[in-house]
Parts: sequence; structure tokens; C-alpha cells
Amino acid sequence: MRTAIALLANGLFVLWLSASAMAGAPETFAQKCAGCHGKDGKAQTAMGKKLSIKDLTDAKVQAAAKDADWEKAITDGAKDAAGKVVMPGFKGKVTPDDIKALVKVSRDFKGK
Repeated sequence: MRTAIALLANGLFVLWLSASAMAGAPETFAQKCAGCHGKDGKAQTAMGKKLSIKDLTDAKVQAAAKDADWEKAITDGAKDAAGKVVMPGFKGKVTPDDIKALVKVSRDFKGK
């Protein structure tokens, strides 16, 4: 019986952590990503236009990358064809769960 209660408590804790990460993801996007990607994901900001950032609402952009690709870009950053850093990495600044939640936020722009 104790084992079942402990497993249930652990499961609820994991669900709570996941929900907490998802709840904070839109705010994290607004703080760390929207300056370039735009609050609406269309990248129609000054930096978005300057860097030719892709429109996250575009179905072709969404289909072109896997979640793992976006997780890597958010974690390690991104460089242009010339090797210049165009997006800083957020490794150590946000948790891996937050990075997964940011990918979900980015996916939610599809078709908007």
C-alpha cells in the first residue's frame, strides 16, 4: 500500500512539474524569444527582418524541422551560413523541460 501511495505521489509531482513548465513557457517566449520571433511568431520585428527569421505560423516552416532540431537550436543557439551567431543558446539559462515547452509554444503558432 505504501508503495502505491508513493508511486501515486511521485506521478502527481511529475505532472505538476510538467504543468508548471508549460504554464511558464508563453512568458519565457515573450521574454526571451519574441524580440526576434515576434509575439505572434511571424518574425516581423526589426531583428526578425534583419536576420530573415522564418515565420513560425507557416506550415512549411513547421514541417521542415523536427522538435529535436528546434530543441537543439534553443539549447545551443543558431548560426547563419557564414557561421555568425544569429540566435544565442539558452543552455543553463532555462531548463530542458522549459526548452521542450518552448518548442510546444513554437508549434502552437502553426496556422495562426
